[in-house]
Amino acid sequence: MKVIQFTVPVADEGSVVVQEDILPYFYHYLHRHKEAQITLILKGEGTLIAGNYTQPFKAGEVYVIGANQPHMFKGDAKYFENQQEKNIHAIHIFFDHEHALMGLLALPEMEAVRKFLTQARSSLQLPAQYEERFAPDIIRISKTTGAERLLAFMHLLLQMTRQVKDWKSLSTGFSRHAYSESEGLRMNDIYQYTLEHYAENITLGKIAQVAHLTTYAFCKYFKKHTRKTYLEFLNEIRINAACKKIISGEYDSIASVAYATGYNNPITFNRVFRKVTGMSPSTYARQYRFGSENAHRDGLLLTLEELS
Repeated sequence: MKVIQFTVPVADEGSVVVQEDILPYFYHYLHRHKEAQITLILKGEGTLIAGNYTQPFKAGEVYVIGANQPHMFKGDAKYFENQQEKNIHAIHIFFDHEHALMGLLALPEMEAVRKFLTQARSSLQLPAQYEERFAPDIIRISKTTGAERLLAFMHLLLQMTRQVKDWKSLSTGFSRHAYSESEGLRMNDIYQYTLEHYAENITLGKIAQVAHLTTYAFCKYFKKHTRKTYLEFLNEIRINAACKKIISGEYDSIASVAYATGYNNPITFNRVFRKVTGMSPSTYARQYRFGSENAHRDGLLLTLEELS
């Protein structure tokens, strides 16, 4: 349980390595690797942590995670209840553009791609309107090998560079990749505990014990490594969970969502929700619960079946 260099499993595949996960749950430890990655989520949902950035993730989304960026896709707790089921499906494309692909990307024709990969150092999310456009390309790459895969991957980068102008940055303006092993261990423990117990009353004293620090030292330590207070981080995790409940319709009332995500007072929940999302919970429910989400997911699954 530490932020160390994760070894991409299939090292002999070539310059572009594909890993397809069809598993009970996502790899749920904070980790990094020298390769950048493009990830397509085909099934499953949870919370993404990239550096000191957090947000929910769900099926259909595409992410570009920068090289050596500490990150994890933490699946919802329900995936750990039945570990016999294949609850998640994701395709990861790993590529080392700073070494293995450096010569190819140094060509004058690749200048725009180089700029894009520089932009992606702190990680990016593909805007929703492009997901159906690029998901089939990522699936096709997963079914190729050798030079065909390399060419298809370079074509994907070129098309992403040319067609997508409004990538969502996963950077908070503060990037700190150089965790030591002990820091990685401590931050991973903090993240894991928070993601598993956010619905409970997590006091600063309790989370400081998890980090093996005094309360005062913990507050300074967490702020130094994330540029936010622990309460701000905890609120982000809780509101992420609330958003998922609202979108899925798994609630009886807004007050029940508040209680289920760790808030004892619906008024406090409404205030924090508005601060994190920019809108009230009721407005969020009207805007996001009904719309194109189901149609988009159905279209993506149909595309996957057609390509299989």
